[in-house]
Amino acid sequence: MTEEIIIAGFGGQGVLSMGKILAYSGIMQNQEVSWMPSYGPEMRGGTANVTVILSDERISSPILRAYDTAIILNQQSMDKFEPTVKPGGVLLYDPNGILRHPTRKDINIYRVEGAKKAAEMGNTKIFNMIVLGAYLTIKPVVQFENVIKGLKKSLPERHHKLIPLNEEAIRLGMKSVEVVHEVK
Repeated sequence: MTEEIIIAGFGGQGVLSMGKILAYSGIMQNQEVSWMPSYGPEMRGGTANVTVILSDERISSPILRAYDTAIILNQQSMDKFEPTVKPGGVLLYDPNGILRHPTRKDINIYRVEGAKKAAEMGNTKIFNMIVLGAYLTIKPVVQFENVIKGLKKSLPERHHKLIPLNEEAIRLGMKSVEVVHEVK
């Protein structure tokens, strides 16, 4: 099994953190892992993306041109990465701020209202964990307990008190996936 993922959005949305948690989760499952972030010089508001590869075999290169899954959190990323999803692959997106929704018919498209659900929970910083939960429902590439271990590994010790809130957000995301289009 090899899963090649791009997670893309604005800086400050937790894109890199989501990728890091997935990478640590894969390590906890003894998978081969690649985590390659890319971001502009802006701390918040600039574009950010991360490529994560999880595999049972050696990873030959972290550089990819096509992905099994794209997790899209803004319009710029939709425009750039929707065409790079492999036929039969998955595109998961949060519709908040998306003006042009995905239109491909050769990929599986899912939506999660992560920003809205995070606001309803009273903490917009858990947005990325809701999206991560949605992804894990669509493609359970790592076990839930390893995601929690990955979360503990990626969060500084001073933030470990937030792990129960993040776990709750992941579980909410797992129940919040909407199917937009599935390839038959």
